[in-house]
Amino acid sequence: MSDTNPIELQKALKGAHYPASKDELVSCAKDNHAGRQVMDKISHIPGKSYENPAEVEKAVFKN
Repeated sequence: MSDTNPIELQKALKGAHYPASKDELVSCAKDNHAGRQVMDKISHIPGKSYENPAEVEKAVFKN
């Protein structure tokens, strides 16, 4: 099974309104029927407000 990639992450967060909290991002991913791996990655990011998709991607992939 392949690891989560940025494209999967952005599909999971389609329609998210920023700034967004971790809980809002998890809820958005759930609404978009994100896969288990993507949900796991999002649920383990720090609990703060994210200003845009790039900030979320940085937190998820720790780049």
